[in-house]
Amino acid sequence: MITAGDFRNGMTFELDGNVVQVVEFQHVKPGKGAAFVRTKYKNVITGSVVERSFNPTEKFPTAYVERKDMQYLYEDSGLYYFMDMETYEQLPIEKEKLGASFAFVKENMEVKVLSYKGNVFGVEPPYFVELQVTQTDPGFKGDTATNATKPATLETGAEVRVPLFIDEGEVIRIDTRTGEYMERVKA
Repeated sequence: MITAGDFRNGMTFELDGNVVQVVEFQHVKPGKGAAFVRTKYKNVITGSVVERSFNPTEKFPTAYVERKDMQYLYEDSGLYYFMDMETYEQLPIEKEKLGASFAFVKENMEVKVLSYKGNVFGVEPPYFVELQVTQTDPGFKGDTATNATKPATLETGAEVRVPLFIDEGEVIRIDTRTGEYMERVKA
């Protein structure tokens, strides 16, 4: 059991039969009245985000989310197949459970498959991935001075904004949590 006063970012617990994860929290001690914990939490199954205040002494059962390293193999008729790196068993997962950051995952990449009590609810790619730019407008000499960006399509089909000096065929590093361009990777 954890109390609301012990909340930290990323902590998971059970609330009203659902598994939720703390996104943000703030301990508030007003001049008058009792202290409380203002919390923003996300339902890990549905993805909905809710803001709510808790009494710091409220207790909740801890929810243990299993994060298992698996390798993404391929997609076949709406199911995405992942292989357990230890047992070599394959696990099919529906597209709805993958999340937006899965757009940066290519075949044979290792990811973390998230499950609670045996039910898979999400896939967490590595924080940073290196992908090749397959389509973008050509860059011009001298385009490095401004913060202007242009759209680029990556080898996984995902679209990101990149600086004007990036050309087709270059490999770039992407932050999968935000979907932002980080840097060009030297070959």
